[in-house]
Amino acid sequence: MTTIAIIGAGRGLGAAVARRFGAEGMAVALISRSQGKLDSLAEDLGKEGIHARGFAADVRDPASITAALEAATETLGPIEVLQYSPLPQKDFMRPVLETTPADLKGPIEFSIYGPVAAVHQVVPGMRFLGENRGTILFVNGGSAVKPGRAVTGTSIAFAGQAAYAQLLNEVLGEEGIQVSQLIIGGRIIEGDPEKDPAVLAGILWDLHTQRSTFRHQVSAD
Repeated sequence: MTTIAIIGAGRGLGAAVARRFGAEGMAVALISRSQGKLDSLAEDLGKEGIHARGFAADVRDPASITAALEAATETLGPIEVLQYSPLPQKDFMRPVLETTPADLKGPIEFSIYGPVAAVHQVVPGMRFLGENRGTILFVNGGSAVKPGRAVTGTSIAFAGQAAYAQLLNEVLGEEGIQVSQLIIGGRIIEGDPEKDPAVLAGILWDLHTQRSTFRHQVSAD
């Protein structure tokens, strides 16, 4: 059994992805800051037949991400899919002329340092799995491709993450590791034909299995 590690797992998109990939036989490593919430979600998924465990980490602390992913591998099995999809903090979203250098520290740690640490931890294991197995999935809001002057921190940090993802797609693609980015314009909306969590989870599954698309965008802000 291989594992999908979902960084930023919660009861919305994270839970939907856990159900979609878990239904295909993968173990699920749920990663976010609150161990209690992760344990509760893992318990609920277990009642549905999904083999899931929670591993607490702070995405702004690279060492904690590395430790969580290492523990997930030891507990559940090799990580075949990494999804990086934590929700940004509200204080990252300030108007451009009110944004100081200090205001950018958090978004950069969150959207660039975090995923770089995660990728460095999982790529060796993905290489060991062999060609056309490993997948890295980035999930971003619309400001990753269309910056918004009222959400400066995420606009700058998401743009950096998008550039990093594209570079990974080019380089790791040569080794058979797929790197894809899902852009979701606006809010995730339960019951929406395009932006329901289960629909988005299906898109992420397709990006993993079809291995032909770097960026897929759903709706626009």
